[in-house]
Amino acid sequence: MARNTVRNPSDGVFRIDKFVVPAASLTAFVEQMRQIQAMFERLPGWRQKHLLTQYAGTGEFNVVTMVEWKTAAAMAVAQEIVQQQFTQEGIAPAQVLERLGVRSDRGFYIAA
Repeated sequence: MARNTVRNPSDGVFRIDKFVVPAASLTAFVEQMRQIQAMFERLPGWRQKHLLTQYAGTGEFNVVTMVEWKTAAAMAVAQEIVQQQFTQEGIAPAQVLERLGVRSDRGFYIAA
């Protein structure tokens, strides 16, 4: 039977970020994303993560990240922890994207 209602965010939430990364910056950007995603595995409520690079097709975005959290609350806590870590390490994500010439489209999703 087809589902005709949107699921509740307490059933699991996804952060999906899409990036347009210049070829010259791809290696550095992917390494930065790997380091950031490695932090997630130690945080409560983390379920899974994916870091994908486009190998074929005509889409604008050539890198996509997806992280699933158990609840929206768990994701919010994780965002705070990661931001604190960035601050401690002197990382400014917006500046990194600008330096590498990366454009992004970010969103929060739940299963439909």
